[in-house]
Amino acid sequence: MARKSRSTKQKEIIRSELDRINDFFNVEDLFKKVNNKDKNIGIATIYRFMKELRDRKEINSYTCDDRLLYSKNKIGHCHFTCEETGRVVHFEVDSLDFLKNKIPGSISSFQIEVRGKCKECLSGKGHK
Repeated sequence: MARKSRSTKQKEIIRSELDRINDFFNVEDLFKKVNNKDKNIGIATIYRFMKELRDRKEINSYTCDDRLLYSKNKIGHCHFTCEETGRVVHFEVDSLDFLKNKIPGSISSFQIEVRGKCKECLSGKGHK
């Protein structure tokens, strides 16, 4: 049986800072914001709280550049990585219709990683 999470002042502070974030973020970003409010909240506490939120499906997590990112609102994370320069460009997917007949259920979140050469590298201009 899963242990019931108890509400604490530390969790209230973390939750308050989470409510102000509207885009992707990582634990380190959240820690800096929380640390400005209460220096006694350690990064391990934030990692545990984020795991709790993920387990309860209150937040989504994605991997980008070998780091774990979180989002409260976005159900998808997509990016293109140029294999020549390593530059990462994030993009939105307008529709997942192409998956409707492939997935034997419903989609709650997704991550798409595309690799290749960017237009600049293909044209020989590259990135400086």
